[in-house]
Amino acid sequence: MSEKVNVRGYLEYVNAPWGKLFYKLAWHNIECKEKRILDFGSGFGYTADHFAEYNNVVAVEPNEEMLKHQFTDNHYEQIIGGIEALKNMPGQSFDVIICHNVMEYMNDREELLFEFNRLLKPNGFISVIKHNRAGKIMHKAVFEYNIDEALKLLENGNSESVNFGTINEYDDHELEEYCKGSFIIHKIYGLRIFYALQRNELKTGDEWLSNMYALECRAEEIPEFRDIAFFHHIILRKVT
Repeated sequence: MSEKVNVRGYLEYVNAPWGKLFYKLAWHNIECKEKRILDFGSGFGYTADHFAEYNNVVAVEPNEEMLKHQFTDNHYEQIIGGIEALKNMPGQSFDVIICHNVMEYMNDREELLFEFNRLLKPNGFISVIKHNRAGKIMHKAVFEYNIDEALKLLENGNSESVNFGTINEYDDHELEEYCKGSFIIHKIYGLRIFYALQRNELKTGDEWLSNMYALECRAEEIPEFRDIAFFHHIILRKVT
């Protein structure tokens, strides 16, 4: 995982209206109550803290600087580490595994998914959020007016995250290849279909958030819109 992390920049994103909308959209497709959840690559613990209100949550994060800014309104177990920390956990320990915007920064995706398969209960699922190249090209060309970067992405180049460094792109279908038959793709949702293309000065107030949330939820499974979303939210189901 990349060691280049702009903690301040990411913290500003989490607290911005568009950051809050990202998480609200991510969470509404993970229905969990009274479950045991693993949040791998938990960052500031924003997602772990949210689900810990009604679930038993274990969060794993390697970057200690991010943990200085943890969200801790609800109790959850925080572990500092990466894949090695997973290897110390007993098998079939979790009902749900969350892995959001993590695998783009890893080289050992097959090893990670092997551990997820070992740790997940037979009827469990994994929630993966990943960058979607088509949506990022739209964002570069329309929102950032950056044609050069859009062309580079169109030619299969990797992009750079302001907060985390190089983003090593992979396609949705590659997830099943990394899983080696242990998981199948159950659902793919589009996330950040429209709101990332609007000017930031428009993204203020509860009315904007409510209206845009409704629009994104309505369009998230429509293929034409899902395919140009900035992120894809993928639900992987365990093969039993």
